[in-house]
Amino acid sequence: MTTRTPTGETPFRLAYGSEAIIPAEVRLTSYRMDNYDKRRNDEALCLQLDPVDEVRATTKQRLARYQDLMAKHYNAKVKHRDFQVGDLILRKVPCATRDPSQGTLGPNWKGPYRVTSW
Repeated sequence: MTTRTPTGETPFRLAYGSEAIIPAEVRLTSYRMDNYDKRRNDEALCLQLDPVDEVRATTKQRLARYQDLMAKHYNAKVKHRDFQVGDLILRKVPCATRDPSQGTLGPNWKGPYRVTSW
């Protein structure tokens, strides 16, 4: 029932259009439980369902903005390198193709490889 950073909403609210009541709140006396009225609750739920599409649209915008910020942050750390034909380069070895007999001290890079075309 925690709001998510990218969307700013709880998953329950996005799915059902209202806030959830946690089990601890049901057992203990709280303002929402003391002032519960079934008729008013049903009316309030019907009124809350109307702006659900608006909340979801706002959430999509927030998510897109969050993804743009994350991409910008990631791309700021990437070093751009230009390779020319004939340059020697190294290729990173993925974990799945490493030799298990070498353990953690095995090489992280393969090569050198020569760039033949671009």
